Amino acid sequence: MIVNDYRSEWPSEFRELGRRVRSAVGGAALRIDHIGSTAVPGLGAKDVIDVQITVADLDAASDVTGPLKAAGFRQGESFVSDLFHGLPEGGSELRKLYMREPEGERRTHLHIRELGRFNQRYALLFRDFLRASDVVRSEYELLKRRAAQLFPESIDGYLWVKEPIFHIIYEAASLWADRTGWSPAADHL
Repeated sequence: MIVNDYRSEWPSEFRELGRRVRSAVGGAALRIDHIGSTAVPGLGAKDVIDVQITVADLDAASDVTGPLKAAGFRQGESFVSDLFHGLPEGGSELRKLYMREPEGERRTHLHIRELGRFNQRYALLFRDFLRASDVVRSEYELLKRRAAQLFPESIDGYLWVKEPIFHIIYEAASLWADRTGWSPAADHL
């Protein structure tokens, strides 16, 4: 497991990828957002571009997955669940479709989530809070680097260390969102 220093090309790589996704799916995607650590300027990350595709109805997401498969993206045949302590795994608030990059292309994770669900909002809130807080961003990076040192060969171990921190950051981000009147950044495609 390698946590890279922040790379200034990550946003442009997302924009290029996002335009390809938008071209494939058109208006079936309400939003196409750069999420995850590569979406946070200054934050070290695994070299994976995470993209959230927001749809109106996850049960009708074949309007998104079909064109993406035709464009070479892989997986997306069945629902999976994000994990978040306190919410039922497999419940509607955590349900998503997941796809990967076309064979041989840069590592990409596509998370297809339904508008207004917990997991759709969480990804945007987490990103925007880390963008807004230098202290939380630097401490989170330190934790990620330490987890990568502890579990250099295990994504499961790396995620096991990070999981409780997601909950702590979520609580702080929720307070920040309430205090600031947060709404998701408008830098989506």
